[in-house]
Amino acid sequence: MTIESSGQNMRAARSGSRLSDSQLATRYASTRALTMALAEPLSDADATVQSMDDASPAKWHLAHTTWFFETFVLRDFVTGYRLHDDRFPFLFNSYYEAEGKRHSRAARGMLTRPMLDEIRRYRHAVDEALLAALPALPDQAREIVELGCHHEEQHQELLLTDILHLFSQNPLEPAIWPVARRRPVALPAKSGWIEHPGGEAWIGNDGAGFAFDCEGPRHRTWLAPYAISDRPVTNGEWAAFIADGGYKNAAYWLSDGWAWAQREGIGAPLYWESGDGVWSRFGLDGRQPVDLAAPVTHISFFEADAYASWAGARLPTEAEWEVAAGRHDRAVGNLLDAAGPVEPRPPSDPGFFGDVWEWTGSAYRPYPGFRTAPGAVGEYNGKFMSGQFVLRGGSCATARGHARASYRNFFYPHQRWQFTGVRLATDLPC
Repeated sequence: MTIESSGQNMRAARSGSRLSDSQLATRYASTRALTMALAEPLSDADATVQSMDDASPAKWHLAHTTWFFETFVLRDFVTGYRLHDDRFPFLFNSYYEAEGKRHSRAARGMLTRPMLDEIRRYRHAVDEALLAALPALPDQAREIVELGCHHEEQHQELLLTDILHLFSQNPLEPAIWPVARRRPVALPAKSGWIEHPGGEAWIGNDGAGFAFDCEGPRHRTWLAPYAISDRPVTNGEWAAFIADGGYKNAAYWLSDGWAWAQREGIGAPLYWESGDGVWSRFGLDGRQPVDLAAPVTHISFFEADAYASWAGARLPTEAEWEVAAGRHDRAVGNLLDAAGPVEPRPPSDPGFFGDVWEWTGSAYRPYPGFRTAPGAVGEYNGKFMSGQFVLRGGSCATARGHARASYRNFFYPHQRWQFTGVRLATDLPC
């Protein structure tokens, strides 16, 4: 997705049991606090600049997530509520046509005002008003509060990846969270295969707990026998692909991918550089040597598909990935817990969640029976089901508990500024 446009609608904000006032208040407060902690190291200038059209300024993320709660909860459900600033809806609406005209996405970096401190005050005012109103909110509004927390977690990831892209444009290559240079880690054992016999399978959210609407309806599908790798592809394995001419051999590439790689001069993952025959990468902790044991990240769908061809394998379908991942604990893995260095790392407990989003070979399209709900927030998801591919699993910048086996992330095939990686699959004899 851009996670900003990955979204989901009101109908999807369902949970297995209604959260109490204290549970919902705690959920809301902790989500909002983590966002502010992630932005704490940023100056006003850091938070204002926009490095490309796909990215948004940190200040805009802080304000947009606040606008979401103010608009769809306080404005729509709290009698007598007055907007914090009548100008903000035009500035901080993202793509909701039903909410009227809005500032151009490509020009968000021109918003030098309001300043960062004013956005902080805006967040504080909305937080106070929402928490005060929470006990009297109807169930529909409470569902939107829960949806808004998940929406803000999506923007936490965007906040980090957009800052990373911004700082990568600075010749100083500043680190948000400086760390000591890391020692090399022993390479992992050769990956193994998890085999599945195929046959009938059910995918999609089963109605337990919160889910976005694009995760359903739950439906039956049929799988041919397949095997999926027990871990993502590593940096070391990717370096071998580069060394073997993987970026120079059109035979491995889809036509669109080859044209993109040639046009853009792509020869390595985003943020990689080679000096004296040694690869380094730029991250939120500054420039560091590439950790050959960690999962490769910041690769496009085109690159992932080319690597799979080179390796004699393929990308898994999203159904294959979900069925294999369903037996694994979504709370285990390198996921976002607090502000601090965020980077894929060698797995200590191999699983399917965290470190990197994993490209699948499946187009992002609606499941059988999917219907977009009416109203403004119904725009959150369905209208983006065109021209994008599904990723699964969550990343090191995904809030712990946010992803699940049925979660469908999505991006255009050339995009790679998110923490995107790849896990291989292969066919088994029938």
